[in-house]
Amino acid sequence: MKETVRPGQHITEPAKRVPVVTDADVLIAGAGPAGVSAALAAARGGAKVCLLEANGCLGGVWTAGLLTWMFEMNQPGIPRDISRHLGHRGARIDGHDPNMYTYDIEEMKILLEEMCIEAGIRFQLHTRVVSCVKNGSGIDAVATESKSGRQAWRAKVFVDATGDGDLAALAGCGYDLGRNSDGACQPMTYMALVAVRDLETIRPFICFWDRGEQKQHKTVNYEAVRAFRSEIQRAGIAPSYSQTKLFQVRNNLMALMVNHEYAASAIEAADLTRATVHGRAEVHRVTKGLQKLGGGWESLQLVATCEHIGVREGRRIHGLYTVTQEDLASGRLHDDAVCKVHFGIDVHSTSAAKSKGQDDSIYGASMLPYDIPMRALIAQDVPNLLLGGRCISGDFIAHSSYRVTGTAAATGQAAGVAAALSAGLHTVPSKLQWMDIKKALEKITESEQEVRR
Repeated sequence: MKETVRPGQHITEPAKRVPVVTDADVLIAGAGPAGVSAALAAARGGAKVCLLEANGCLGGVWTAGLLTWMFEMNQPGIPRDISRHLGHRGARIDGHDPNMYTYDIEEMKILLEEMCIEAGIRFQLHTRVVSCVKNGSGIDAVATESKSGRQAWRAKVFVDATGDGDLAALAGCGYDLGRNSDGACQPMTYMALVAVRDLETIRPFICFWDRGEQKQHKTVNYEAVRAFRSEIQRAGIAPSYSQTKLFQVRNNLMALMVNHEYAASAIEAADLTRATVHGRAEVHRVTKGLQKLGGGWESLQLVATCEHIGVREGRRIHGLYTVTQEDLASGRLHDDAVCKVHFGIDVHSTSAAKSKGQDDSIYGASMLPYDIPMRALIAQDVPNLLLGGRCISGDFIAHSSYRVTGTAAATGQAAGVAAALSAGLHTVPSKLQWMDIKKALEKITESEQEVRR
């Protein structure tokens, strides 16, 4: 019998004393591309850093999300540093430019852990930020839930790198979610890893792989994208994502991108559950359907499905500056630029009924390389809170460009630098001098360049 919950029904939790685990200079919520980069930047700036992550590994969508495909990683400093380390491990396949490559998930996991340990960062996995304690308008501490129960973590400065702006929302920051006209969000994607006995047998369907040819030929093959979709349809399946992709990760291991989950909110657990269950079912259905085609597909094996569904869009937290579609159209430059973005406007269809192409909202939109200013990383409503990754301050269209992981790592790096400076100078980020931030960013960049030489 289904249990009925009456509207307005609730419980009241008793008040309790929460033990303080540590008192840090900088605390970062979320250890995805932005969070790890923020933690490394802050630690290299001399700060005592705590990094909290809800998943069982560092890296966020890079690892738990099985993304396996990098964009915009040719950003100076930590993004290039990570790329260099992956290259030394033989764990990446380069594309036609340094901004795009595929990488080995397990090597990424261990690399990020080693980098954070070497930097002296205290990080804790399986730990989710669930509330914060304010001191006036600023944050004094965050509370987490884990196998250790409720714990409190104090810091001078905080960075929200959760992707969905969870900490900022808990702290009372204003935010936008989805398209202004109707609140629609871009779809999520459920990723998987697959393998076949011999890649040559399915060569026409692999859109990105190492063929041992000249570097300029290692790029996305859109004929292969269309051919792969035709194969799925030949198996009697209509994939939810029209731009189905199969790309090489390492040797005979490939990433499978066939899924879109529409009308799901990244800030609703029930939606995330439904999208995850539906996405996993589609991945299994596609792989089994391809196996039945025989030939090269007969040996196709599903190796792993992602721990966390890939989320494109969550909260966009209000900052001191909002990156807009007009900024992209004009290629706007800023004196306080923390990075330059080259990745184009990329709004995936917000409706399953329009899944054959880009969303209508980008029609007529244009984009030139543009700057993201430091002000877009400083929360408007909470003075000691910085933002890194896709939850920085921007509008719906701009977000579709800067949300990719290389840019997230670059904005995380800048947030970490500013956080360390703020903690060291006992001030809030908005009071920092831009030249001090710029010099600290240049120091990280120069260090990375020196290592490369």
